[in-house]
Amino acid sequence: MVALKLSKMGNSVGAILPKEVLARLKVGQGDTLYLTEEPDGYRLTPYEPEFEAQMEEARRIMKKRRNVLRELAK
Repeated sequence: MVALKLSKMGNSVGAILPKEVLARLKVGQGDTLYLTEEPDGYRLTPYEPEFEAQMEEARRIMKKRRNVLRELAK
């Protein structure tokens, strides 16, 4: 667990993420992070949850229709 301290930033309040956390998330200055509410708390991720759900569905379809896609590629 990493404790984050909140700091005033202009008219807002922000959290500073340690270098180790940024490295694990594979993000840097200017990147976008998404905070989603989960049943047991909050989740901070560099991936857009809606896009990830769409990609998972696309992977499922591609796996199911692998032969059709292979023929179309010819």
